[in-house]
Amino acid sequence: MGNRVFAPLSAFDPVAGSVVMEPEKDEPGYWSGAAGVLHDGERFWLTYRRRRPRGAEAERGWQCAVAVSDDGLRFTDVWSVHKDELGTPSMERFCLMPVSGGYRLYLSYVDPADNRWRIDALTAEHPSRFDVTRARPVLTAASTGTEGVKDPFVLRAGPVTYLFASYAAPMDRPDPGAHATADIYNVGATVHPTGLATSLDGESFTWRGAVLPVGTGWDRYQARLNSVVPVPGGGYVGFYDGSASHTENYEERCGVAVSSDLFSWRRLSEYGPWVTSPYGTGSVRYLDALLHDGHWWLYYEMTRADGAHELRVHRVPVTRTGG
Repeated sequence: MGNRVFAPLSAFDPVAGSVVMEPEKDEPGYWSGAAGVLHDGERFWLTYRRRRPRGAEAERGWQCAVAVSDDGLRFTDVWSVHKDELGTPSMERFCLMPVSGGYRLYLSYVDPADNRWRIDALTAEHPSRFDVTRARPVLTAASTGTEGVKDPFVLRAGPVTYLFASYAAPMDRPDPGAHATADIYNVGATVHPTGLATSLDGESFTWRGAVLPVGTGWDRYQARLNSVVPVPGGGYVGFYDGSASHTENYEERCGVAVSSDLFSWRRLSEYGPWVTSPYGTGSVRYLDALLHDGHWWLYYEMTRADGAHELRVHRVPVTRTGG
């Protein structure tokens, strides 16, 4: 099978997508992205992150927000958090899901106590009412036996809640300086596969370990599963970010994998990325997908010609050969 067309969805042109969120400045290191999206039957909900370059005021992932939209294109913030409220050097992807009586938000950020990434959770009747002072730990480096865990994607199937997360694998040799930058992903000390945790209540999780290991080529350093979609006829398609080394940490590209049980995944983009940007290093990352209203709704962070990252959405009609 070639690298450009996969069932149940053909590769698309990311430049053809509509801009949802622009970066603060038209310069490298300024990003809007790390999208998480859901449709609750009435409206679209979006979580996203704003980032500034190292050395800038309130550097790195300084703000995360929840926004709402009637059309999936124009979003209005209903809640946001500044990194200082968590006392963290940086935040990354959040994930929102509906639960009985309200919504639950999964947060990923650097733990100020040890400079390792972690995932917490909040619950509220409405996304505008989240209170970070009530955050509860979900997964940490200690609870998973890893060097850090982040970027949750959460899916409920039957009575089970599945939480997919990128993690920093234990190092072959201890490196006291690996966490000095508060981002082990950016130093090349270890690799970063996707792991899975499961829960019956969405709060207390059991860590199951790796389900999408790093590959052997373009994704041999990182394989981060960002989105999992049940497809008509059974099974799941997943969209993941891959990179070959820590030098591509900020500019990952998008791959595709499939699964029948959420535990075992088969790459369909083993020999090269599925979708890339034509600009810069070609980054298309953090792709989250919905099947809604006869279309695939694909939200993704894309590198622009000026080196900044913006958040876009592209709608692809569902066809007999495309979903």
